Amino acid sequence: MILPPDDEIKKQVQQALDEDLGSNTNHQFSNQDVTASLISDAKDAKAQLICRENAILCGSHWFNSAFKLLNNNIQIIWNFKDGEELHTNDVICEITGNARHILTAERTALNFLQTLSATATQTQLYVKAIEKTGCKILDTRKTIPGLRLAQKYAVACGGGVNHRVGLYDMVLIKENHIHAAGSIHAAVDQARQHFSELKIEVEVENIDELQQAIDCNVDRILLDNMNIPTLKKAVQLNNKDIDLEASGNITLETIRSIAETGVNYISTGAITKNINAIDFSLRLIDEN
Repeated sequence: MILPPDDEIKKQVQQALDEDLGSNTNHQFSNQDVTASLISDAKDAKAQLICRENAILCGSHWFNSAFKLLNNNIQIIWNFKDGEELHTNDVICEITGNARHILTAERTALNFLQTLSATATQTQLYVKAIEKTGCKILDTRKTIPGLRLAQKYAVACGGGVNHRVGLYDMVLIKENHIHAAGSIHAAVDQARQHFSELKIEVEVENIDELQQAIDCNVDRILLDNMNIPTLKKAVQLNNKDIDLEASGNITLETIRSIAETGVNYISTGAITKNINAIDFSLRLIDEN
């Protein structure tokens, strides 16, 4: 996953700023930061962004946009890049410019940074848990609404691999699709007739279904909620012919034993939905 387009980032950030400033309301003081307005518009300030815990940085482009959309003259100098490790009390960047606009953009900027850094940090925990197994961590569609591309970018920053972006760029035939189509073979045949240019993945729940998917020669097979002995049997039966992806109830405690079965991928929604915001602090400082 590459960085989302700049226009997409600006759109997301502008929506968040509008939410904070009441730009879409008819209230008396809407479209302004009433507290920051108490400060002279002529006053400049300098601030430092500090990390309060170990983390993987992600979201600097959204952070920049929050300030630049309010005042393009605000200067931000970064000491770290997205994907780099942060340690407690690291000074991540310095912001210089109009004091009002720095204070107004602060919360919006931090909201994006703390969420995307949390996603990258969580992803790296899972990546490190299976290092040297040859298996890779995949994300899912279990993302924060409106932030799909942003979180998938964060997953990549954390060392994970992106799965399909949405419902349009890959055929993933699951249990309900198979039930509706009548069989795995029927569902795959329909997919090939209508979307021959797309990769096809089939979700299976047992060895019998696995054999059917193998017979269909699909691009990838998702092994859903299988225990370790069944996963090992699936890997042996497949004999490296088709990429295998394990999924379902993946935890940091179980993930390495799953990776060691020989599957190619492990997908988990935990890296995008079970996240704790990273603790960042923005503080005004005296300029020398």
